[in-house]
Amino acid sequence: MWEMIGQDKIISLLQRSLGGGSLAHAYLFVGPPHVGKMTMALKLAQAVNCLADNPPCGECESCKKIVTSKHADTRIIGLNQELNSADSKRKIEISIEQIREMQHSSSLPPFEGKRKVFIIEEAERLSVEAANCLLKTLEEPVGGVMFILLTGNDRLLPSTVISRCQQLELAPVAAKDIESALLSKRGIESSRAGLLAKLCHGCPGWALSAAVDSNLLNHRAEMMGRLFDIINADYEGRFAYAAQLVTQFSKNRQLVYEVLDLWLDWWRDLLLVKVNYRDAIVNIDFLPVLSEMAQSYRLAQIKAVISDIQSAREQLGQNANPQLVLEVLMLSIPKSKLSGLSLTGQSGGENG
Repeated sequence: MWEMIGQDKIISLLQRSLGGGSLAHAYLFVGPPHVGKMTMALKLAQAVNCLADNPPCGECESCKKIVTSKHADTRIIGLNQELNSADSKRKIEISIEQIREMQHSSSLPPFEGKRKVFIIEEAERLSVEAANCLLKTLEEPVGGVMFILLTGNDRLLPSTVISRCQQLELAPVAAKDIESALLSKRGIESSRAGLLAKLCHGCPGWALSAAVDSNLLNHRAEMMGRLFDIINADYEGRFAYAAQLVTQFSKNRQLVYEVLDLWLDWWRDLLLVKVNYRDAIVNIDFLPVLSEMAQSYRLAQIKAVISDIQSAREQLGQNANPQLVLEVLMLSIPKSKLSGLSLTGQSGGENG
């Protein structure tokens, strides 16, 4: 049983290829984080090594070993599997040593399964040398070996590598399908399931994690609190926060992108509330404060902030000066006429 949330078309394609003996020797799974790329890769690895008549069964010894990373013929290559812990590039690139070791291993026959499967996580992190080494391996495929590359951005991969793979795009899953899965398969309470399905933006992996890990929602609450602080802060407070983000950006860019994405969701929700289209908002647990805050802004102001956040995110991705980008963004956010914004959706002051 594939047992995935969404991706029915890709599952159907892989099942037909499996049944017809026409599986590719290399696949490229493309999609946003937590959409299910790794889950799909492991399911495919199970399917080609499953001992049952209707693979993947998930119950045989081979399937169990693969999902627990104990199968000798299924290996994951990525930033967390660096061979040389002293390598200074180990945190930002997949090294050529890793690919060479994979290359050697792929030349050997399977040890306990039917086929060797190598899963390259965050394939866009391959160093130039590693990508060239991988290309040689893909150009001269060995029988009984499958390569599965996972990436969130195929534009960062060499076109020559992409051309040697069958590319499959895992699209975001509809919120209603994620909510249904959380209700029926995980027993999540209805209102919580609906909220998680909205917040995950079509990526069920995040929703499943948040359902069992309260830290993810706590982290969101902290970011929301900071957002409210900044909306009401003076320029000194905004510049101080910009400086914090700049420092954070130098250490972990993704955390800053998460902040900007949350801000983008918030102002988009304000826009939707302003035009009375509340069914599509993401932050459904903040509807009271969204409704009240929307009265404080003109539609043109909300649209301008959305554009400014999008522009800032794009500029950061293009290696613009982060301090300048974030300070300009802070200046562009209009203050709310409301005071005392809180996480409970209550506020004091004028309605505007």
